[in-house]
Amino acid sequence: MKLCDAEKGREYIVEDIRLPFEMQRRLEALGMTDRAPVFVINRKGKGVLIIKLRGTRFALGYNMTKNIEVSEAENGQKQ
Repeated sequence: MKLCDAEKGREYIVEDIRLPFEMQRRLEALGMTDRAPVFVINRKGKGVLIIKLRGTRFALGYNMTKNIEVSEAENGQKQ
């Protein structure tokens, strides 16, 4: 599933990132790598998310979240 379809209050695992080279490298530098856990804190409109990634909160727009493939974490919820 795409990150833009993620539900608030659930944890997901990053499977694949398909963004332009610079954007993808920037997200990787911030810690969003393959198999990284991502917790959705809040949703703001269509596909705009506030996430928690490795202890830091980030806001991601729809153009980014629609290109990040995730799967549900085994525990589903956290925090």
